[in-house]
Amino acid sequence: MLLGVHCSISGGLRNAFREAASLGITTFQIFTKNQRQWKEKVVEPAEASQFRSDFEGSGVKTAFSHASYLINLASDEDGLWLHSTEALIGEVRRCDLLGLAFIVLHPGAAKGSGEQEGIERVVKALKVVLHATGESSVKILLENTAGQGTTIGHKFEHLRQIMDGVDSGRICVCFDTCHAFAAGYDIRTKSGFEVTMERLDRAVGLRRLMAIHLNDSKGDLGSNRDRHEHIGKGKIGVEPFRQIMKQFQHTVKVIETPKEDRMDEVNLRVLRELI
Repeated sequence: MLLGVHCSISGGLRNAFREAASLGITTFQIFTKNQRQWKEKVVEPAEASQFRSDFEGSGVKTAFSHASYLINLASDEDGLWLHSTEALIGEVRRCDLLGLAFIVLHPGAAKGSGEQEGIERVVKALKVVLHATGESSVKILLENTAGQGTTIGHKFEHLRQIMDGVDSGRICVCFDTCHAFAAGYDIRTKSGFEVTMERLDRAVGLRRLMAIHLNDSKGDLGSNRDRHEHIGKGKIGVEPFRQIMKQFQHTVKVIETPKEDRMDEVNLRVLRELI
């Protein structure tokens, strides 16, 4: 069972393993740098070596990163597009140093230029990133989005277009339950969840589904609000999480819900009891 949370790196990257051990989890997601600053983090050899050593001695099977929220590969502003592309190259290189398997990425927002042009810019940027990191095996996982503003990825077909355009086995998918629901995919029932998974399979292929974000939703179906809620406490309910825990046991799954009041422990317990 690959189940975990987004772990904090406050105080150092290796602290993620302490949090993982305290929760008894087998996978986690981290930011490799301050996700709200452009400043790149340089991972020193000693830090990378210690992280890898901690990884090897832990019960964690897979660890991965989430790219900075500032990255916008769909941007129609040349400066931001270039900065975003360079930042993603840096993220891939850090993941290589740390032994992280993949990066979860929000494709970006097209703003005034429209979806198709935005998708084309995402494709162009990813090709640059893959070329610059050709020696790497780190995968980039396109995350479906809630559809707020002009974001790309609220339709599974957007992800398919990007994957087809880049044409690389290093481009895969992360499915977020809250985002899907907010984008209009009704996963509240077993049948609704199955229909959504069929649509995802037709669009991108479930073999390319490498990670799942387990988040309930504060917003209603189709609200386009990216607001995460604790498992079973939001507008989605527990049924799709039951299906995920049963059907996707060997797919990496992490919770991205608020951490106050030791709620990671509560959410993990709820999910484990659904099996």
